[in-house]
Amino acid sequence: MSESSSSSSSPTEEIVRLIKRLSAYVTFKMSSLFSTPIRNLDSRSVGAIAGLAIAVIFTWRALRTTGEPQRRQPKRRMQPAETSQSNLPSNPPHEDNGVQDVVDHFFQPVKPTLGQIVRQKLSEGRKVTCRLLGVILEESSPEELQKQATVRSSVLEVLLEITKYSDLYLMERVLDDESEAKVLEALETAGVFTSGGLVKDKVLFCSTEIGRTSFVRQIEPDWHIDTNLEISTQLARFIKYQLHVSEAKPERTAPNVFTSQSIEQFFGSA
Repeated sequence: MSESSSSSSSPTEEIVRLIKRLSAYVTFKMSSLFSTPIRNLDSRSVGAIAGLAIAVIFTWRALRTTGEPQRRQPKRRMQPAETSQSNLPSNPPHEDNGVQDVVDHFFQPVKPTLGQIVRQKLSEGRKVTCRLLGVILEESSPEELQKQATVRSSVLEVLLEITKYSDLYLMERVLDDESEAKVLEALETAGVFTSGGLVKDKVLFCSTEIGRTSFVRQIEPDWHIDTNLEISTQLARFIKYQLHVSEAKPERTAPNVFTSQSIEQFFGSA
């Protein structure tokens, strides 16, 4: 049992235990020697006293050395904030760029769709009237319609979005029935009646400009789209909003009359 316990003890504990035993033995010997009168001591006794004295000195020194606390390890000085920050692991530049790309992707401004723009521009207008010449058709006069009628391809997408949110009426002044037939055929060929909510009954024809003005006032739309500034001026008192389509911006218009080169440009699809 003693051997197993001693083997498990550390070398420092063994030295301390040995010194304590030696100290006890020296104390016992010193007490027994000094109890004998000095005149009765022989040379062997004197040598024993001297040896014990030397043993006591070495024992005391050993105890002092063993009992001293270990020197404290010098504390490491804290590095300045700049140095410590520089030693911290940093993400590689390409990883930072990747994270930034993800953030930019999720927080980039969302571009509104054409349908959202049309609905916003119309201000929830539920009824729209629009002339054909110069707006929907390539032709700009009734005389041209006697020869042909061509639907502008760039306007089809806007027309489709308008018919989704509003009740759309198309109207134009024509000189004869043949011109009227050409216009309806051109609209049908372009798919206006099949892809949108427009029907042939909502395409109106008249023989004078006053007749078109009468159509608009009877329908009472929220928006009217025209190329004739005089008609737009006359209708400004009766119609909530108007879009005047013209290459040149007029000098003066009513506050509720907007100007644009085309309806595609006005609604942002051009």
